[in-house]
This record gives sequence, C-alpha cells and structure tokens, in this order.
Amino acid sequence: MSLPLTRKDLMIVNMGPQHPSMHGVLRLIVTLDGEDVIDCEPILGYLHRGMEKIAENRTIIQYLPYVTRWDYLATMFTEAITVNAPEFLENIQIPQRASYIRVIMLELSRMRMMHNYFRIGGVAADLPYGWMDKCLDFCDYFLRGVVEYQQLITQNPIFLERVEGVGFISGEEAVNWGLSGPMLRASGIQWDLRKIDPYESYNQFDWKVQWQKEGDSLARYLVRISEMRESIKIIQQAVEKIPGGPYENLEARRFKKAKNSEWNDFEYRFLGKKPSPNFELSKQELYVRVEAPKGELGIYLVGDDSLFPWRWKIRPPGFINLQILPQLVKKMKLADIMTILGSIDIIMGEVDR
Repeated sequence: MSLPLTRKDLMIVNMGPQHPSMHGVLRLIVTLDGEDVIDCEPILGYLHRGMEKIAENRTIIQYLPYVTRWDYLATMFTEAITVNAPEFLENIQIPQRASYIRVIMLELSRMRMMHNYFRIGGVAADLPYGWMDKCLDFCDYFLRGVVEYQQLITQNPIFLERVEGVGFISGEEAVNWGLSGPMLRASGIQWDLRKIDPYESYNQFDWKVQWQKEGDSLARYLVRISEMRESIKIIQQAVEKIPGGPYENLEARRFKKAKNSEWNDFEYRFLGKKPSPNFELSKQELYVRVEAPKGELGIYLVGDDSLFPWRWKIRPPGFINLQILPQLVKKMKLADIMTILGSIDIIMGEVDR
C-alpha cells in the first residue's frame, strides 16, 4: 500500500550494512517522505558463507564446529538440529541422561552463549562433579536478574512510548507470513514446537507456552522475558530429575558397511573414546525442527548411502521472520525502524548462512 505523498521529491536513505543497530551486515534501502517511511527494501547476502554447501562436502562430525556460526547467540540449537537430523535419519536412540543434558544446555543457551557440545548419539562429555549444584545456583541468580530487568524496563514510560503499538502483526498475518517463535506467539498464536511436536525430553517437564495477544513490539518483548522464566523452570526440573547412565550411544559410531574397519575396534569405540571419522547417511530424506529462541530452526536432509549429505537445507527462523519487515515499517516513522527490527530479533549469520 502506498501513502499519499506530501512532497514531490522523496528521499532514499541507505541504512547499513555497517550500521551499529543492524544486527550484523543487513542493509536497508528506505524511501522517505519527510520522516514517514514509504518503502523499505532489505538487501541480504553480505554474510553469505555457503553453509549449506559446506555441509554437503563434510561429514556430520567435521561440520559440527561450523554450525555455531549460524546463530552465534543460540549456538546449542544449531548443534541440536545438526545432530538430530542424522539421528532421526538413522533411527539412533540417545540415552535418557544425554537427552536431559541436552534439554538443560538448550535452555541455558536461550540465556547465554555455549558451543560445540552436542554429538550424534548424545553429548561430548558428561557433566562434571558439582556442575548441577552450580547450575541451580545460577538459576536462582538469573531469576533475581529477570526481576531487576522487569523493574527497570517493563514499566519504564520511555520504553513503553517507543514500543507499545509499534510494529503490529495480527495472528492471521503471522500465520500467513510463516512466522514462528516469539514473533508468532506475541500475536496470539500458542505455537511452540516443544509442546506441539516434542523432541528430546521436553514432554516430561511442567511448563507453559508464553504468549501475548497484542501483536506489537511490546508484546514480543514480554513473550521473551516470560520465556526466560520458563527456561529456568525447565532447567530446574531437568537437574532434579536427570537419570544416571551413559551420556552417549557408542553404537552410533559403528560403520554399517565397513564391518572390519579399524574404527569399529574395541579400542577406538570404548577405550580411547575416539570418534569415527565418518558417519554414513542412509538413502532417505527427512525434515527435522527444533524451537530455537527466534523460532522454528529446521534442517531438510537427504542422504544417499555416503559419508556426506546429498542435500542439507537450513530453515533459519530469522530469515523467514525478516521478510515481514517492509510491511511493518510502512506508514511508520524513520526512528521506528530500529524498534521494529530489534523486536524481530535477527542474527545475520543465520539469515545469510
């Protein structure tokens, strides 16, 4: 929809790709009529590194260190989807203890940075002695921090003036645009993959999907703040209920074809703890998804009985959510662009891949 023009000459402003508020190397070409936004064209690709083609020329084990560069603020989720895809493809069962550890790490990753810990069939190492006590101490500390954040921000009149009613998205629009995560739940849609399509051990914990119905930037902030509390609740339950036993499925390392390979020897699989250099992917295809902090993070994987994926397609939530930006900023003021972009919450590493 075009706005009635008040001037004959419009101004075209280039925002980014090195703008400090662009969340990375995002470039926006904004057409202005005074302070009013007439049009906005996002220009992507400055951070494109060929992540999908790299995956198709590496084994899964070789590729794992790369994936934390997709979304460097939610690294555990990129690791989770990377190992979940071959696990589902090959029907690899992971130990219950490993699943609980994964849940703990995933929810911690919603609040801080961690990386390179997940492995096919489990995790890289067991939790060290005393770690769970320190984790519970951190949960108590973090909850006090959330209370402080809310006291400082949530009722701050300056903050409310900048975000309330800005960047409105209706529930119908959110669904039609394929939005996910807080972008979807802030518009009244109670959709969270941890409830709708459970994975790991999430169905064994008591927690609630956080949502708002207003659909504006404030609602998206409130959903994210509330999800911090729910993450703490999940972590506390997982730490209390975590079972004993192994933290990885050692059989996942075994070759299916090369029965006499030295990598199948007892020393490599059980004593030396040396992972096999390859993992064969069956000739089949599937789509796997997890609920990352920004929304649905998915992998479409095609195997062809070889060491490398035949096709590795990433479904990044930030890329899908960003597409609605031009619609949200039209009819708004120039200063509102940063507010709306911040409420979408993108990381260009996963957008450009």
